[in-house]
Amino acid sequence: MPWPPRPESWITVENSGHMKQINCLTRENSHGGAGKSPPTVLVVDDEPLTCWSMAEVLGEGGYGVIVAGDAASAIDAIATADQAPDVIFLDMRLPDSTDLAALSVIRRRAPRAAVVLMTAHGSPELFREARRRGAAAVMDKPFEMGDVGPLVKDLLAARGPDGSQRATSLY
Repeated sequence: MPWPPRPESWITVENSGHMKQINCLTRENSHGGAGKSPPTVLVVDDEPLTCWSMAEVLGEGGYGVIVAGDAASAIDAIATADQAPDVIFLDMRLPDSTDLAALSVIRRRAPRAAVVLMTAHGSPELFREARRRGAAAVMDKPFEMGDVGPLVKDLLAARGPDGSQRATSLY
């Protein structure tokens, strides 16, 4: 099979409207050698098209992808994932969270992950508060899907020697 294979992915929408995990085919050694798992990205957004698009882009880039449709599912995904996420894209407005509380909880549950807050409702005050709460970057919606892969690469490169996220000025 030629590389990169087309990611095999799916999003299942439950009766409640919540999305379940998405799985993407990734090349095992695409980011760090044989036997090492690729970096994992958690995408948290209640818009299925956004989740699907980001999963496609990231899966094609060789990243493992997990998708959650709300804050509770994201927290559950962090707790139950085989590998803790390295990068988390978090929509600010979700069915069960419409402020920065989810960012604070996710930062406590995944302290080594770089969290990117996505919002269509940004302001300088929101950016400052998101940074204070530990966001590595803030992306204004809508954004170009072509910007997602390079941002993940930059965030992974900005990690400290112990794997923790160093302070960045990516936003």
